[in-house]
Amino acid sequence: MKFSTFVKSSCIPFLLATSGLYAATDKLPEVTVDGLHHLSDTELAIVYAEPGADLGQYNKVYLVEPYVAFKKNWQRDQSVAGSRIRISTSDMEKIKAELARMFMAVFTETLAEGGYELATERGEDVLIVKPAIINLDVRAPDTMSAGRSRIYAESAGEMTLYLELYDSVTDDLLAKALDRQYDRETGYFQWQNRVTNRAAANRILKEWANVLKEGLDEARSISAD
Repeated sequence: MKFSTFVKSSCIPFLLATSGLYAATDKLPEVTVDGLHHLSDTELAIVYAEPGADLGQYNKVYLVEPYVAFKKNWQRDQSVAGSRIRISTSDMEKIKAELARMFMAVFTETLAEGGYELATERGEDVLIVKPAIINLDVRAPDTMSAGRSRIYAESAGEMTLYLELYDSVTDDLLAKALDRQYDRETGYFQWQNRVTNRAAANRILKEWANVLKEGLDEARSISAD
């Protein structure tokens, strides 16, 4: 595994271009408009990187709080006719804020355990990590509303990670990646609630955080040779 083991609004064209080709990576462009090259055999589904980029030079990580966006029409689909579930805009903002907090906690802990210092400002040895969680689909949202019924589903849901890596001095875009993950389906319906939803999200976030850490680890190892 090499460096290839690795949203902001300006990258919407990339998301639009890749989303329709997600299941057919052979159709993805080899080079993006910003000069990044497509990498194959990666830990994440879609990865583009700057040729010759060296992540081994970075000892610190500046982790930006993630942007979070629900799947299109998610609120409407949760509040279908005859359903007892009623999701307000406030409920959605709370879910997004909680997921962003979980992301920061999981990634911070994983990177710190790997020996990476979390930076609060730019520097010559600082790598900026700009994440986004998009297409968030919580199958059984628990809003803790009074009188709510139990909600049963086979899976807690899914979400997609979009990640960009920048040099903090030059603002050079070094890499970007897209990866979609589902909570494991049990094959039978079970009660989904706040606890099970958080556990599912934590599993997915931990997997992504480990991919980032392992990629940085290997880059360090290669640079040290």
